[in-house]
Amino acid sequence: MKKTKVLFVEDEQSLGLIVQESLESRGFEVRYCQDGKTGMQVFSEFKPDICLLDIMMPVKDGFTMAQEIRKTDSVTPIIFLTARSQTTDVVKGFEVGANDYIKKPFSMEELIVRIKARLTDPGQSLKSDDEVIIHQLGEYRFDHRKQTLEFRNQITKLTHREAEILRLLCVNRSQVVERSFVLKKVWGDDNFFNARSMDVFITKLRKHLQYDSNVEILNVRGIGYKMIY
Repeated sequence: MKKTKVLFVEDEQSLGLIVQESLESRGFEVRYCQDGKTGMQVFSEFKPDICLLDIMMPVKDGFTMAQEIRKTDSVTPIIFLTARSQTTDVVKGFEVGANDYIKKPFSMEELIVRIKARLTDPGQSLKSDDEVIIHQLGEYRFDHRKQTLEFRNQITKLTHREAEILRLLCVNRSQVVERSFVLKKVWGDDNFFNARSMDVFITKLRKHLQYDSNVEILNVRGIGYKMIY
C-alpha cells in the first residue's frame, strides 16, 4: 500500500523530529526540512501529497514558500503549523494558498485528523448539502434549522437567505465558495441584481459575526468568499 508523502518544514528541530517520528510511526512517509529554501527543493523532488509548513523560518518563510508552491501547484494541500495566531496572520495564510491553519501547541491527534480531512477532501468540490444542523463558529453557535445565531446567550434570528448563505460557507469552511455557486443555490439565478443583493446579505452576516475576531468571511477577489474560524 502506497504511503502518504508528507513534506514537513519547521525550524525548531526538537519539535520537527518529534512530529516526524510521530507521523512515520503512523505510516506516513515524511521529509523534514528546517527552512523554506530547502523545503522548496524537496517539494520539487519529493512531490508530496501534503505540505505542513511553519511560518517563521530562516532563509524563506512559510508564507513565501506557500506562494511559490501555488504558482505551479493549486492542488496539493498546505497546512500551516504556527504560533502566530492573530487573525491577520490566519487571513494572510489563507490568502497565500493554505487549506488549513493549526495553532501551536497542537496535539498529534488533531494534526492527523486535519491531514486526513485534507487528503480525503482537499477542497476540489464544493458541497451544497450536509447533515450538520448545528455549526460552532468560534464563540458563535449557528442553528441552520432554527435560523439562529447565538453568541454568549444572545440570540440573533437570521432571515432564510442569511441562514442559507451562512450554511454554504460553513459546510465549505476554509474553501473558496464561488459567488455564482451561492447565487444559484440561494437565489436560483446569478444575474447582476441578485449579485448586488447577495453583497448586502454578506455585509449583514459580517455584522452579525463581528464580535469574535477569529470568525471572518473573506473576499476572494473576482471569485467569491471563504469562511474561516
